[in-house]
Amino acid sequence: MLIKLAFFSLSNRRSTALLTLLSLSISILLLLGVEHLRQEARANFAQAVSGTDLIVGARTGSVNLLLYSVFHIGNPSNNISWQSYRTLAESRDVAWSVPISLGDSHRGFRVIGTTNDLFEHYRYARTRPLEMAAGTAFAPLYEVVLGSRVARELNYQVGDSIVVSHGTGAVGFIHHDDKPFIVSGILEPTGTPLDKTLLTSLQSIEAIHIGWQDGVPIPGRAVSAETTLTMDLEPASITAVLVGLNSRMATFGVQRMINQYQPEPLTGILPGVALSELWGTLGNFENLLMIMSAMVLVSALIGMSTMLLASLNERRRELAILRAVGARPWYLFALIELEVLILALLAFAIGWGGLNLLLAAIEPMLISRWGLFVDPLPFNLETLKRLGLLLAASLTMGLFPAVAAYRRSLADGLMVRS
Repeated sequence: MLIKLAFFSLSNRRSTALLTLLSLSISILLLLGVEHLRQEARANFAQAVSGTDLIVGARTGSVNLLLYSVFHIGNPSNNISWQSYRTLAESRDVAWSVPISLGDSHRGFRVIGTTNDLFEHYRYARTRPLEMAAGTAFAPLYEVVLGSRVARELNYQVGDSIVVSHGTGAVGFIHHDDKPFIVSGILEPTGTPLDKTLLTSLQSIEAIHIGWQDGVPIPGRAVSAETTLTMDLEPASITAVLVGLNSRMATFGVQRMINQYQPEPLTGILPGVALSELWGTLGNFENLLMIMSAMVLVSALIGMSTMLLASLNERRRELAILRAVGARPWYLFALIELEVLILALLAFAIGWGGLNLLLAAIEPMLISRWGLFVDPLPFNLETLKRLGLLLAASLTMGLFPAVAAYRRSLADGLMVRS
């Protein structure tokens, strides 16, 4: 009976009730969306190197090594010698290793020297391998595979010719225009930094720098692209190494061996641990977003409470009639709180459902434009906890109109006001 009466009461004030419901729903959608996208962004960052057990680079901080080797932000303080890389790669505990060499760019996008092992062993979004949207992997010399964003923004196709620039700036002033590259393939979107990179062989990186010293070409020492085809192009050093192990149990032992390596100072990091450190530095920004979203929800709850308080004057007769037929003051109190509960439950259902519909609608755009994989918001224990917090906050804000209704006397409702 009380539930039916609450629905009838809200129906009689459908205009204000619908506006209140809309305001609450939007604020809940915003709050759930910010929290869900924050978690999904973390997951996408963590999954940028899903199958990698260790990252090895020259001696530096773990976050710095993670940033320049995986996210291509910043530059290394030093390189690893090729001999040290071979020693690591031949270790009995190492299942696979992928060398990475940084230092060049193309129109603001990083060029990465590596091997075709990257396409075989690199994993993202938990277990997804790299796939080609068009073309094939690069050949040993003068071929390049483009990330999806590079191909889209620069409008490149398989077979196009490009010129790599020395350095990593958005504008390159020294070009390797005597040794152009051919686009051999284009990657599917991955949601990782690879979308914004150009992948080529380590031999190609060595070849374009023959006759160079300290970042500039030596006059009279230029070597043609044809001549480099017959040369030994083994690199002297690389930037970092992605490592996969035969057993996760060997992780700390291999890491200790790397950190204590005698021929040169090296650092081996666990990607997950380094990511936790990175997110720790961004915690204040995340908290600010959550506070802003929570303030939007609080303002919507205050609006709901204000609406119910304002409607009490319109409901004087209704409440007085209820009292006249025997309703006790607590009954009116429960009626107002029940209306608050109904509005909050409906708003949460609309906000949760609306968020999932919105994510489903924009998912193709998120993948194609930003390579961002966002799962729907599940209705799990965590969602139930958020619903419980919302209901508790709503009932708390509903106390003000509920207490006002409780204190209304029967005579107050039947008295005619001029």
